[in-house]
Amino acid sequence: MVQPFSHGGDSLRARLAHPVVLVLIGIASVQVGATFAKSLFDEVSPTAMVWLRLSMSALILLAITRPRVRGLSRRDWLVVVAFGASLGMMNWAIYQSFARLPIGIAVTIEFIGPLTIALVTSRRARDLVWVALAAAGVVLLGLEPGRISVVGVLFALLAGVCWAAYIVLSKATGARWEGLDGLALASTVAAVALTPAALAYADGLGAPHVWLVGLMVGLMSSVVPYSLDLVALRSIKPGLYAILMSLEPAAGALAAIVVLHEGLSVLQWLAIACVVVASAGATRTGKPEHHVPAESTPA
Repeated sequence: MVQPFSHGGDSLRARLAHPVVLVLIGIASVQVGATFAKSLFDEVSPTAMVWLRLSMSALILLAITRPRVRGLSRRDWLVVVAFGASLGMMNWAIYQSFARLPIGIAVTIEFIGPLTIALVTSRRARDLVWVALAAAGVVLLGLEPGRISVVGVLFALLAGVCWAAYIVLSKATGARWEGLDGLALASTVAAVALTPAALAYADGLGAPHVWLVGLMVGLMSSVVPYSLDLVALRSIKPGLYAILMSLEPAAGALAAIVVLHEGLSVLQWLAIACVVVASAGATRTGKPEHHVPAESTPA
């Protein structure tokens, strides 16, 4: 018996399962999760919020992966601990930046970290064009000093440095740990490391809705995008993945407009466009073996 609409349903599922679509869903999920986290900054500190997010995502990932920890070398543990430290610092710094800057601006500045890695590893003279374009974007952001927090910019730059370290360490972790085991343990390391600071700024953590949002943010900003990336990268070229990742700043700005009503000026949109194009150009012309691996979506 022929099932009505079965072909249409299969076609829709096939389109939704396309690796490019999966990556784009992951990007949107990360940025929407960030906007919901920021929406609670009036009730709970950014430090407590990022701890809650990392703790929730760590618990979920540990439950899913049940990582094997026997028979591993000291080097394996050193790599995953360093990975967790970069993950925790990156998230803490970008949440501090979110508290002081529009999300789109913070993510744009943060993206300079992975962009620098793409440019340094490329060794192509024409990539100086992408350096100039990215620099132009940063300059455009500085043309409105009255609307930009210097401290917020510094936190975003720190997050970018940590993201660059995170990319290198995620590759090393992926080489030593199976599946998402390394990510689960690194998330645990990050959450544990942030616990003392979170306890010092724990006001608001007693509210049940804060924990509910923390769970949602952990799912949307870590579990969902990492899982989708893992599936997508089985059939997508790393170069295309890296180009898609360059959409992060624009996706963050759009998510903030929809959820938080954070408007940006024409100059700020132009700055975001410069960094997006520079990132796409640098990753398109760079060497594929240095592109961001599956675990390198910012958590």
